[in-house]
Amino acid sequence: MHTRKVGPFDVSAIGLGCMSLSHAYGTPPSRETAEQVLRGALEAGYTFFDTAAVYGLGHNESLVGEVLGPDRAKFTLASKCGLTNAAATERGIDGRPETIKGTCEGSLKRLKTDVIDLYYLHRLDRKVPIEESVGALAELVREGKIRAIGLSEVSAETLRRAHAVHPIAALQTEYSLWTRNPEVAVLDACRELGVAFVAFSPVARGFLAGGVTDVASLVEGDLRRAMPRFQGEAFQHNLKLFDGFKSLAAEAGCTPAQLCLAWLLAKDPIIVPIPGTANPEHMREDAAAEAVRLSPEVLAKAEALVNAQTVAGNRYSPALQASIDTELLPNETVAA
Repeated sequence: MHTRKVGPFDVSAIGLGCMSLSHAYGTPPSRETAEQVLRGALEAGYTFFDTAAVYGLGHNESLVGEVLGPDRAKFTLASKCGLTNAAATERGIDGRPETIKGTCEGSLKRLKTDVIDLYYLHRLDRKVPIEESVGALAELVREGKIRAIGLSEVSAETLRRAHAVHPIAALQTEYSLWTRNPEVAVLDACRELGVAFVAFSPVARGFLAGGVTDVASLVEGDLRRAMPRFQGEAFQHNLKLFDGFKSLAAEAGCTPAQLCLAWLLAKDPIIVPIPGTANPEHMREDAAAEAVRLSPEVLAKAEALVNAQTVAGNRYSPALQASIDTELLPNETVAA
């Protein structure tokens, strides 16, 4: 796989988001299947693995550490703090320096490593100035416990404030054909500051890969059940969009998931998508997207078909929207 820059690291152009191996989208896979995904990803050329303390409250970090620990030198490891208490036993936004440092100590142990390559503040804590949170992360850099600092789900303004305290290597936010919020301001800020943009949920939380055709099939606790785009009339509208998207992927000679990923890779060399999956075959399908080259005509058709105006429903519920710092699109409202 070709590489892209994330801070000081050269990483595979497509990384692996590990969250779904522990929680969020349905029942987590068996340990055997999770190992097949992780080990298989390394063999398929992935060199960028993304986890977090909050994923399964430590379970995901432990899984990654146990399975990939013996090959630690072969990949760039990213994890996150700020969405749990220091012990990673309870969820909740907490960007206090003491919590950040305590969480990092636990992450190092679970990941079976002496240093985390890229450590993100998972969410902005509105009760703590970003300068204080990033200051704590900078201390971890000086102590040799982390190599680079990242931020997740923050605005361009917050990124600039953070970058003034310590260079930010990467900003991670949802970005796909159906979630265009980064295009409001933060992508431009990343280009301006030399910050890599790591795109999570690049296949629209599985929707644009054909993974959700019936919301009733989603298990209780699946995060998508509470998302407006997966509810009622909005979901039925979006299903019709997917029919056309699937046809466009066939025209381009790739799968719908590969069309999503190839579109992102074509947008800007600073972008590194990190699709997640609990399926070894899907993991390999995603890796193959790096070799897909889309014509200008296909890129234009994809953007015209799936965009902020054609997708129905807000990205998050009002409660979740209130917990993030990212910019809204002109047609979005917090209360919708």
